[in-house]
Amino acid sequence: MTTKNPTGLLSNGAASLDLRTPRERLFQLGFAVIQWPWLLKSLYGGTLAAKAALLARIGLPHDALPHLGSWKADVYMLGRMVDEIGQLRPRHVVELGSGATSLVAAQALAGHGGGRLTSFDQHAPYVASMPGWLAEHGLTADFRHAPLTLRDAAWPGLWYDLGDVPPVIDLLVIDGPPWTVHPYARGMAERLFDRIAPGGVIMLDDAARPGERVVARRWQRRWPDFQFSFEGTGSKGLLIGRRRG
Repeated sequence: MTTKNPTGLLSNGAASLDLRTPRERLFQLGFAVIQWPWLLKSLYGGTLAAKAALLARIGLPHDALPHLGSWKADVYMLGRMVDEIGQLRPRHVVELGSGATSLVAAQALAGHGGGRLTSFDQHAPYVASMPGWLAEHGLTADFRHAPLTLRDAAWPGLWYDLGDVPPVIDLLVIDGPPWTVHPYARGMAERLFDRIAPGGVIMLDDAARPGERVVARRWQRRWPDFQFSFEGTGSKGLLIGRRRG
């Protein structure tokens, strides 16, 4: 849910937040007290040199990502996504939360077999703007508006109203919903785990945050056919889940 422009510490899409229950609102406020150190750390997207190296590696101009940090993925996560695309040569990448990841994934796919990217986001203006951003670099992807209106008995918060999800997913990039919906909301991404191909990969951004750490522990218990590992090198943390073949 980011564009190439700067983004603030708070998320957009207030209409989705209005659907939270009073208990969810209270829990989110309490979690903000715990989570603020991780939110401040997330403002750092990586060094300029690291960003320049990433863009040179995949053949994008130096100004293709003028701003990183805050709600955008950091350079480490973007680089690891490029690694996985290069290794997997995926036919279909699905991401939850459009933005910098979309541009980098589309470029990496173009250089590694030309797989397809399907990107879902709850914020309609961002969805409308993304094709133009990619077109500046000769790239395309399938961007879809997915409002946060669904609930799951297994998880608190709200989830994307996804339509026409690919039946087989080789790489699933989870960069939404924002924590302001609920700190555990990204746990509902497991709805798509049955679609992950053998050997396929899940990437959860912001995995160092307390809410995502709870999500990761639950996934490890509930999905024994995935091998999960945490990578803390970047500013936000990254969880990798690889489905056993």
